[in-house]
Amino acid sequence: MEPINTKEHKLSLPEILGMLVADGIVSQKVTDTMIAERRGQRQNVHPLVAIAGQNWKSQLPPHKTLNQGALSEWLAEHVGLEYFHIDPLKIDFSIVTDIMSNDYATRFGILPVQVTPSEVVIATSEPFLREWENVLKHTLRREIRRVIATPEDISRYLIEFYNLARSVKDAEQTKRHEKSGQASFEQLVELGKTKQQFDANDHHIVTIVDWLWQYAFEQRASDIHIEPRRDLGLVRFRIDGVLHQVYQIPMSVMVAMTSRIKLLGRMDVIEKRRPQDGRIKTRTTDGQEVELRLSTLPTAFGEKLVMRIFDPEVLVRDFSELGFSDEDRARWEKMTAQPNGIILVTGPTGSGKTTTLYSTLKQLATPEVNVCTIEDPIEMVEPAFNQMQVQSGIDLNFVDGLRALMRQDPDIIMVGEIRDLETADMAIQAALTGHLVLSTLHTNDAPSAITRLLDLGVPPFMINSTVLGIMAQRLVRTLCPHCKRSLSVRADENELWNNLVVPWKTSHPPQFQHETGCLECRMTGYQGRIGIYEILLMSPELRKLVTPTTDVARIREVAYREGMKPLRISGAMKVAAGTTTLDEVIKVAPPAN
Repeated sequence: MEPINTKEHKLSLPEILGMLVADGIVSQKVTDTMIAERRGQRQNVHPLVAIAGQNWKSQLPPHKTLNQGALSEWLAEHVGLEYFHIDPLKIDFSIVTDIMSNDYATRFGILPVQVTPSEVVIATSEPFLREWENVLKHTLRREIRRVIATPEDISRYLIEFYNLARSVKDAEQTKRHEKSGQASFEQLVELGKTKQQFDANDHHIVTIVDWLWQYAFEQRASDIHIEPRRDLGLVRFRIDGVLHQVYQIPMSVMVAMTSRIKLLGRMDVIEKRRPQDGRIKTRTTDGQEVELRLSTLPTAFGEKLVMRIFDPEVLVRDFSELGFSDEDRARWEKMTAQPNGIILVTGPTGSGKTTTLYSTLKQLATPEVNVCTIEDPIEMVEPAFNQMQVQSGIDLNFVDGLRALMRQDPDIIMVGEIRDLETADMAIQAALTGHLVLSTLHTNDAPSAITRLLDLGVPPFMINSTVLGIMAQRLVRTLCPHCKRSLSVRADENELWNNLVVPWKTSHPPQFQHETGCLECRMTGYQGRIGIYEILLMSPELRKLVTPTTDVARIREVAYREGMKPLRISGAMKVAAGTTTLDEVIKVAPPAN
């Protein structure tokens, strides 16, 4: 290998290509071709960007595509520096941007990414440009540690971090009052208009809110929490079911952000003493529509705001993508194909019940049928359904709404939740008069839904006459496909597995897949979630067991004998398939009794 030229200079394309050839990553032939093609052209892009555009694959196993990340990681190792992936959710941009001015960072193409009392970590994509290092070391009186990041990330975040830091500072000093003339149920808010090149005259709070949403969408967040604390505001994202702290912001900025979002959601901006609900419809940078459901809550330190993000793509997913096995799907479709009766989906909040119901209704909503829903609140607006929202302020509850829907010539009715005997009675009447009714309950498993209905006061003969089946579900995190790896079964896993599945004669996997952590999954080892299901079909034998003194254990026993698999067994099958881990299944699924 030729010695590296460590003199002060910018990287050139021939230099980088020569280093790649020397390391055996690409062939001399392809590099010669690229140099010939670019001869005479202005070299106004970073060499790593130009090479990444070729979409080459490394000649060395595992033959990774040479994108900017892979090339920057290789360059860091080649020059003896650390590679640093810039994760905006882990960087306090208000602190790092105080280290140096925007002009100075732009001049040298560098970006502060970490600050401690003794050290500042600076990201660069030019390892041989070091004239700034001694100047900063002397000025800051701290050690400087250089790391390599991709040119694209440095360019992007250099603009965003400094403009956002400026917006936050300006917002602290500026109090703005906004008015809205919109009066529709949902409002389309266009995002990304600034294309990251923020102008100094932009509305500062608009800029911050816009940026917050975009990052939530990029990080696959399902919820955004904006929480007041005593001296500051906290922003957290729920990603794959787990909350991650994202930012700390000044209280004055947090209050202004909350007001801005409430305004867009058609909520009362002045009223901070009562909980409120709202909705916003917006778009991601690539044009995909996204709905946000807003909820505020008065707390000791101010108004807390939670935004739940609904991805319309879930409505076009196949049941297999939701986690249904072939057997689960057959049992579920057997219920939903019936012309009338009640189907219940049970599980705690956040277990995917709404997604399952919406996906099912989407498939059932053909031009020949009338699908009506009553919800509190409407989760996702879907043109194929006729959706009505509970309005407690005008005494429009589930019972009154369901009574009105019955006069709308429906074929299929979805009731957001059965909470009381009145709602249960109306749902039963709808089923008895020839309608298919889908609804939800909050119980731990499928058999417990029967005792829950009995506890509400529903007569046993009514349950037997109308309930077609019950499905309990949970969501487990799925292993990241980029970094999961097989390991021999540990002793503790072996014991867990045997306790879990031996009674069910489920085959033992020779290996388990384990989480590792990589840049793609933000070092968590997991990426996305999938459902596990327990489906009980009401049979003649089960109906005989529904009495005023029903024994839920006996119902569970008969249901198992007739083919119902417990949630943990459904999860175990996904462990055996390498989709998730035993720990995930044990964490979310109740024990199989």
